[in-house]
Amino acid sequence: MKWVTRQYVHVDRTACPWLIKRFVDSKAEFVFVPVEKIEETVKEEEAIPYDAPGAELGHHGDKCSFDAIIEKYRIKDPALLELANIVRAADTGKLEAYAEAAGLEAVMTGITALAEDDHKSIEKARTVYDALYAHIKMKLMREKHKSEIGKMDRKQRREFLRKKLVE
Repeated sequence: MKWVTRQYVHVDRTACPWLIKRFVDSKAEFVFVPVEKIEETVKEEEAIPYDAPGAELGHHGDKCSFDAIIEKYRIKDPALLELANIVRAADTGKLEAYAEAAGLEAVMTGITALAEDDHKSIEKARTVYDALYAHIKMKLMREKHKSEIGKMDRKQRREFLRKKLVE
């Protein structure tokens, strides 16, 4: 399926392709167009619009497009819900809400400045979102297995968490 959004991606429009490919549509193709071409592209390409004016999968109230996709596709992964908080804070300028938000916004600014085009930006951003998602999953695992982990040395703890991460 094709997905269409505004050109010149940043936080939400780099996070959404990662989310879509990972949790919704592994064969997704992304199209980036000027905002005035979105409706035309939706019709011509039979594409799903996201992070665009009037799109179901767009900003609504305090929530961003990443949130809309999670809600529409009923994704319940606790680590992903935590990542949504960070993406929303970074995308909506509430950088103080989550420690990682300012870093995410800064890294996406750098990635989009260095990338040749939007496709290259989302490709480069994928590793950042994979790493942030893994970090959050590990943080949640550390909380869940706190008493167990407390008895381990650093090496044991790392191996334990890495094993849990891939389960």
